[in-house]
Amino acid sequence: MRWQGGRRGGGIEDRRGMGGGAMAGGGIGVAILGLIGYFVFGIDPQTTTQVASSLGGATQQQGEVGTPEDQAGQFVDVIGTNVSDVWTQAMPGYRAPNIVLYEQGTGTQCGYGQAAMGPFYCPADQTVYLDLGFWRQLQELGGGGDFAQAYVIAHEIGHHVQTLNGASDRTRQAQQNASSQGEANAASVALELQADCYAGVWAANAAAVSGGQVALESGDLEEGMNTAAAIGDDALTGGRASPESFTHGTSDQRVAWLRRGYQSGDPAACATGA
Repeated sequence: MRWQGGRRGGGIEDRRGMGGGAMAGGGIGVAILGLIGYFVFGIDPQTTTQVASSLGGATQQQGEVGTPEDQAGQFVDVIGTNVSDVWTQAMPGYRAPNIVLYEQGTGTQCGYGQAAMGPFYCPADQTVYLDLGFWRQLQELGGGGDFAQAYVIAHEIGHHVQTLNGASDRTRQAQQNASSQGEANAASVALELQADCYAGVWAANAAAVSGGQVALESGDLEEGMNTAAAIGDDALTGGRASPESFTHGTSDQRVAWLRRGYQSGDPAACATGA
């Protein structure tokens, strides 16, 4: 993926090297809770972090804000800036989210965030939280590569878009009114697949808004599709969970909606019901 000449917004808060923040005993258990909750059952990170916070206090940390000096941090800055540039053109009133890099764990306005939860978006502080060790986990799951990493960032910023356009609130209301857990989970699937589609919309427009400085290259789309397939609910649970328990969508669904967003380049094509 071409990205090194892309515009840097410089608004990345880097908390790496600051430790995991203050947390009482039970951290390992919370990490496992986050891993299971996020990847398997798709529990809203806001809920998981609130649970983690109740198990042990979290100290809100403040890192340096700007463009990190290392390549991984610069990549996040360029991609995050490019994704927001696309949404600035596509969505009236769009405002970019905050992006925080951290290691192990960190305080958020949603509670205590753990790396084991994977990348997550906190609507309370409108911030995307990234522990870059997740890239290694992607490779172990069968994904990985520059575009795969960019897809994850774009997906999380997609959740920010959903906060701004009301889709997240509508989903929470639908879940509260659901007559069964399966119905509530279906609402979550619709939200997650829409974020996948939004990631595809970004990919389709990345080059246009950057003058070609940020752009997909040969094989990148396939790389993204492989990653979407690797993090489908059926793939992550090894087929052991019933479809009614899925909250992010199957591998086929995630691939299909990422492709749909890319092929259309239009957020209006991402009508998953969220």
